[in-house]
Amino acid sequence: MATVTATVTKLAATITKTITAASSTASSVNRVSPQGGILEGANPSVYQSSNPIILFIIQAGIIVVFCRLLHIPLSRIKQPRVIAEVLGGVLLGPSVCGHIPGFTAAIFPTASMPNLSNVANLGLILFLFLVGLEADLRFLTSNWRIALSVGALGMALPFGLGCAIAWGLYHQFHNEPGLVPISFGVYMLFVGVAMAITAFPVLCRILTELNLLHTPVGVIVLAAGVGNDVVGWILLALCVALVNAGSGLTALWVLLVCTGYVTFLFLVVRPAFLWLLRRTGALDNGPSQGMVALTLLMALGSAFFTGIIGVHPIFGAFLIGLICPHQGGFAVKITEKVEDLVGAIFLPLYFALSGLSTNLGLLNSGITWGYVVGVIAVAFFAKVTGGTLAARLNGRVWRESFTIGALMSCKGLVELIVLNIGLQAKILSTTTFTIFVVMALVTTFITTPLTSALYPRAYQIKLEAWKRGEIDWESQPVSDEKGASGDALSYEKPRNVEVTRLLAYLRLDAMPGVLTIISLLGKSTDMPTRERLHPSKGEAADADQKYNAHVVTKRPVQIYGVRLIELTDRDSSVMKVTEEAEFSNRDAVVNTFRTFGQINQMAVAGSVVVTPESNFASILKERAAEVSADMMLIPWSGSGAMSDNISSFLDEHLDQRFVNSTYSHFVASSLKHSSCNTAIFVDRGFGTQRSSETHSLKRSLSVLSMGDLISSPLAPIIDRGHHIYMPYYGSTDDKVALRLVLQLAKNPAITATIVHFELPDCDPLRTTSSHPFPSPIKASFNTTNEKMVEQSRPTSAPATFFATMRDSLPDALRSRVIFESCSTTEPFEGTITKGQREVGRSPGMSRDLIVVGRNWEMSASLTMGLSAVVPSMGSEAQRCLGVIADGLVANKVEASLIVIKSAGTGS
Repeated sequence: MATVTATVTKLAATITKTITAASSTASSVNRVSPQGGILEGANPSVYQSSNPIILFIIQAGIIVVFCRLLHIPLSRIKQPRVIAEVLGGVLLGPSVCGHIPGFTAAIFPTASMPNLSNVANLGLILFLFLVGLEADLRFLTSNWRIALSVGALGMALPFGLGCAIAWGLYHQFHNEPGLVPISFGVYMLFVGVAMAITAFPVLCRILTELNLLHTPVGVIVLAAGVGNDVVGWILLALCVALVNAGSGLTALWVLLVCTGYVTFLFLVVRPAFLWLLRRTGALDNGPSQGMVALTLLMALGSAFFTGIIGVHPIFGAFLIGLICPHQGGFAVKITEKVEDLVGAIFLPLYFALSGLSTNLGLLNSGITWGYVVGVIAVAFFAKVTGGTLAARLNGRVWRESFTIGALMSCKGLVELIVLNIGLQAKILSTTTFTIFVVMALVTTFITTPLTSALYPRAYQIKLEAWKRGEIDWESQPVSDEKGASGDALSYEKPRNVEVTRLLAYLRLDAMPGVLTIISLLGKSTDMPTRERLHPSKGEAADADQKYNAHVVTKRPVQIYGVRLIELTDRDSSVMKVTEEAEFSNRDAVVNTFRTFGQINQMAVAGSVVVTPESNFASILKERAAEVSADMMLIPWSGSGAMSDNISSFLDEHLDQRFVNSTYSHFVASSLKHSSCNTAIFVDRGFGTQRSSETHSLKRSLSVLSMGDLISSPLAPIIDRGHHIYMPYYGSTDDKVALRLVLQLAKNPAITATIVHFELPDCDPLRTTSSHPFPSPIKASFNTTNEKMVEQSRPTSAPATFFATMRDSLPDALRSRVIFESCSTTEPFEGTITKGQREVGRSPGMSRDLIVVGRNWEMSASLTMGLSAVVPSMGSEAQRCLGVIADGLVANKVEASLIVIKSAGTGS
């Protein structure tokens, strides 16, 4: 009995130990990861298949930050961002950082690469969809002849030479490990495509940043690039289909199915999609969230289909981008919804993966470096030669042709996509992949500086003048009767005459004041009005003919409005440039300007220019020269920034606009480059009526308080009169300003006071006057047309001009325009004091206006006699406006200002 008991006890103990051990083993195996994370000692850089997102965030953060830092210095030399992204991947890969012990194993372990690759490839599919959206086939159809020749020869020559060098590459590297056994024909096709393709998205960016998009070179390259892009992707799809096909018959079936699918998309899906967009109003009002989701699902579905039939998924996404309409800006608006995530996160990951797959250490032999040089030479010189010859055969001059060839040689990110596909399909080994990556970087890097050297702005101006017959090839003016009588007059326009052509910079925050000035200056006051006749009446046609003939003889001032929009690094911004004409027709500011001009019977034209912010001043100069403008009107920013968004609380700190130096630099650059008279307009409510209501809500908005901001309707402005005050000192700027005031005064709603401050020929530091405004007036007209009193003949040139303008004043203006003269040793204080007296006399008038010359060269004379530091809006604003206008603003004189700088005066 005791033996049995002992045996049972031992058995129970054994079972207990076994259960305990099994329990502890299961507990150790199935234990969840520490929920405290790093607080429990977990290492976030260790890859966990059950929680891969932590390491992915580390990888993505390192790649994005590293690429952005690299792009900062490269952007200074106008290099595309793809250069920084690929270089970042190369530096993070085995070529550089891979030599740091443990770096690759810790940051880019092999087990984590599939997750990184999946996210990158999703971004690639979306990016090719954006490339399809950007490739507007209308450029190809409208310029098909020269686009076909440049694109065909620009692809045929590098394709042929690429096939030649492919023979050496194939026999040198096809035995490397990891490659699939393919025929030389397939390999040759792939290398030929890699040599012949052009990076269309990067090409658009380069053309836009160099302001070449609307030049003949830009139009030709853009049209040829669209065709090159489409043909290149088709050839790549063919190559991938041949690689993936098990037999020739399978490859034939893949090509037939792909052809049928493309036909189905363009003939069935595209019309149905257009019908749906029109039905839902997406073309007119922009895509809703549902339409954006549908479009992206179409892109993903198309990528899925082309992937399962043996063609790469990116080809399907590209096709959906091609069939999306550009009408109503739909393609641009879809791009705006998607591009930031793709460009900021997905693409850097993809191109960094290209760099991680690049190992410069494999280029370790003379034969390998020989092929590096050979591939670069074939890719560059064959592309340049093909594009140059095609352009020359179409009538371009040699330098223009070389520029076209250089631009077509740009490889960029499209080349890298092709190479990655070849690496994934095991067509290229790591060594040949590295060779081609170096080629892509070199050809992309050299495109911008080479184009800038071949086709600078000075050469473009000379070439256009030569084509118009204005100069010969040696830049000498053509001396014939027509040139002597006509063109010479256009080159030597008098600067001190009335404004007949005005270029206005349109800003949303300054539109009310700008439109008021334009209406005063440009409206034809003698435009006849007539009662309309019904078209069925026989006299209607004769009446229209007589009316139109009268209108032609009474042509008003021509006003050209230009709205400048900053070109950003977004693809949608570049698309706006390529669709600039259509975008101008949709822009609300330009349409408001056109409509205002038509309603007020003015001759107006408006356009939109999308350009880098640094080019704003040069664009205004070029547009002024194109339209032969007599004057350029530049409104001052409402916030001091280049952006023209209206601030809801601008009135609270109205003069803070002068603190920001960004806009001051732009205005200073515009004054420096201007070849015509320039008017800087500082709007302080000119022509507007402000509500007397005040709101207690300050500096913040909320849903609950928005109802309190609803204002009562303003009563119509009954008195539309304006009073102008102008101080005159005798400079060239003042003479232009005086003529502008007299031209504005032809409008019966304008009254003006023009004061000549006669400066003594004495020491500028002399301070003898005891009165802020010396008042002995030598000559004046009063409102009742009385004769001049105490008139003395002027002895100086400024006084002579002033007296001439006063004496030649038409009788119709004598009741509304007053000339005064005074001698002073304190012109600054006298001008301010007189201005404070002149403006605000009639409360019914919708704000007053002060017109003053900039007179920067006279600063010392104008500030003589001052014993203390005067208020100023800052040195930058003072240099743009001049000391007098700066003092008027700083002393809060309640009037809007126009500051005049004449052409040819100092900067």
